[in-house]
Amino acid sequence: GKAFESCAHYKDNLKLFLLVLVYEVHVYTGAKPGAETDSNVYINLIGTRGDAGKRKLHRSKNNNVKFRHGQTDIFCIKAVSLGDLEKVLISHDGAGPGNGWFLDKIVIKYKEGKEDQEVVFPCNRWLDEYQDDGKTERELTANSKYFVEENWSQLWRVQVKTDEDSPKPQECKRTLMIYGSKGKSDELLLSPQTPGYVCFLPKATDEFIVETGDLGDVYKIRVSCDDVPCFEGWHLKTLHLEGLHTKQELNFDCNCWLSLNRGDELVKEFPAISKDHKTLPVYKYVVSVHIGDRWGAETFANVYINLYGKRGDTGVRKLHTSLSKGRKFQKNKVDSFLVEAVSLSHLQKVVIGHDGEGYGAGMYLKMVTVKESQDSDKEWVFPLWNWLDTHLGLCETVCEIVTTGRRLTSSPKLLEINMKSSGLWIIDITGSDLSNEEDPISLSFIFYGNLSHKKLPLQVTGKAIQIKDELADIGSLYKVQVTGPHSVLNQPWHLDLLHMKHTGTKEEMYLAFDCWFNPNEDKCVELPALYADEEPLPVVEYAVHLHTGDLKKADATGEAYLCMQGEKSNSGKRWLNSRNSLITFARGQVDIFKIKAVNLGKLNQVLVGFKSLKKDGWFLEKIVIKEVFYPFSAHIFVHNDWINKHSKKDFVEVAIPLKETSVAPLLTKKFDTKSRGRWQTWVHCTQVPENFPDIQVVVFGRKGKSPAQKVQNLNDNPFLLTVGDIGDIIKVSCVLSGQCLERGIKLHKV
Repeated sequence: GKAFESCAHYKDNLKLFLLVLVYEVHVYTGAKPGAETDSNVYINLIGTRGDAGKRKLHRSKNNNVKFRHGQTDIFCIKAVSLGDLEKVLISHDGAGPGNGWFLDKIVIKYKEGKEDQEVVFPCNRWLDEYQDDGKTERELTANSKYFVEENWSQLWRVQVKTDEDSPKPQECKRTLMIYGSKGKSDELLLSPQTPGYVCFLPKATDEFIVETGDLGDVYKIRVSCDDVPCFEGWHLKTLHLEGLHTKQELNFDCNCWLSLNRGDELVKEFPAISKDHKTLPVYKYVVSVHIGDRWGAETFANVYINLYGKRGDTGVRKLHTSLSKGRKFQKNKVDSFLVEAVSLSHLQKVVIGHDGEGYGAGMYLKMVTVKESQDSDKEWVFPLWNWLDTHLGLCETVCEIVTTGRRLTSSPKLLEINMKSSGLWIIDITGSDLSNEEDPISLSFIFYGNLSHKKLPLQVTGKAIQIKDELADIGSLYKVQVTGPHSVLNQPWHLDLLHMKHTGTKEEMYLAFDCWFNPNEDKCVELPALYADEEPLPVVEYAVHLHTGDLKKADATGEAYLCMQGEKSNSGKRWLNSRNSLITFARGQVDIFKIKAVNLGKLNQVLVGFKSLKKDGWFLEKIVIKEVFYPFSAHIFVHNDWINKHSKKDFVEVAIPLKETSVAPLLTKKFDTKSRGRWQTWVHCTQVPENFPDIQVVVFGRKGKSPAQKVQNLNDNPFLLTVGDIGDIIKVSCVLSGQCLERGIKLHKV
């Protein structure tokens, strides 16, 4: 009987697997200038049961000409059932004039069994070798919020009223986003239902029908206009939302301009007004971008940011107008910008990046700080200490930075008599709740100062706990370390925040640990202290390479930990195995572990602890430690000896001093420098004489060199060089020809 059941089950699965479905592919070309393409476009659908193979999108069901500006094209693809769709690979071959393409999104509709399915794959990027990141193929991931039954989709009637003093509408994409307690909508294009109809005329009220997933209770909306040349602006008077299924109605008294010419922004947010809920405040967040003190740290690119909090995000905002004087984003400069948004509650992270426009577009970003208003006395800190550059540091132009906490915006101003540091630190610790049946969690909080450190054991018994201590004799606090749990933990516990305030100096800081302590895991985490007007120490990720010797019986199995010691402090004990498992170091093998710690300075010693249950020895050859994002400097600790056999009870501890520090040449990410013959060039010199000298430039490549050509100017203005097909560029030579100079010229950069 079971055999027949199994056979029937197999046949059902086989029938499902061999089912041929028709996938209706809706391709949305964006409404940006130049978004259309004449190239051949290819797609591959990828699901849980395999992929459809690369298919050319031949004939659009609804348009004679495919992939036009702001157009949606529908194609049908037949394929054996792919299961749940997860990814789409979309590309074009670059054929035809103006081959770049801006793809908004892809929506795939199909029917399997009795259920209609619809999966959305957002893109909102160029497939263009001359724009964005230069890629003409994108892998798109399904937007998880669209894996919902059709019944859960929500239709909204949107009524938009334009004020009478608004200019006549221009070709400019206007979008709406709706935020609710269960999520947010996609960008909803406010476009006419009838071709040729003109929306957003002065005094007009326009109506649109848009579709979203189940958003729950709506708490805000965001209206955006595209940044297009010569856009005079739009005076939005009111916006009305009506849920066609829920009959929920929301009014937004906007009465604002979306315009750059009037000192406003092209993005505006409005809170929902409801009898049942308190209306959320709108803040003008002050976003400060701190550029580092490195050569070439500045950028002339357009910089964008998105702030994320416990209550949604701001959407991507271009940082237009700095509150600081002078050119934006220059070396060792802080630029502040106003970003208006409905309150995000506690900030959690920022995503910041640039578009790579201009020469030397990479920038060295120390950190971003954000406060709720210009009058706020506290700010959130998002440290990076890294390059946003295609060839340096992260080798990325966009990154996500999680907050390390909040600090005062300025040091407390105290009378001279109160400047002594006598007083207490009041320390409030908040985390996830504990039930009454659970045992207290045993943790250690270690406070490091420039003179010493102090360890405070703590029994966590609930969601919030307070301790008070003078932290005497440690000097100026610069980092806090948390280790544990030192007791049995039955379920994970989350450490949220450490709030510290000194009763004497009035110093105050919030350290956002935001980490989980899990059963059978020994954890050690640390964050730098956050003082007003002081740069926090960076948190560094170290890559630790453990080299086991290539000798007979060199391998060993047991428990192990290590502690890195630097000129500033130590990393604390970091376990390499979990409590309920052992680690094996194999003969001739290199094991790599990543450890995050507040910058330790120059490393000088590593402490290694090892205990073998089988009483076998471990031949540790050496330990090499590098910084993950700057692996050009390696600290080498040579042991080249056995960590001897020992009893089952105790660990053998070995202190290994620094042997040497090796510095490797700076490696850059491999990138295509194939010459297309025409290069935009900037030359910046100082001490330039009045009589412009005759300077020739020669560009050398792997396949030859260019003819000598005259440098057109020396004051950082672009001019064109035609170098021919010389292959990968390897160097540039600048030669003074003609008369000798009375005094030298300093060539700053090319």
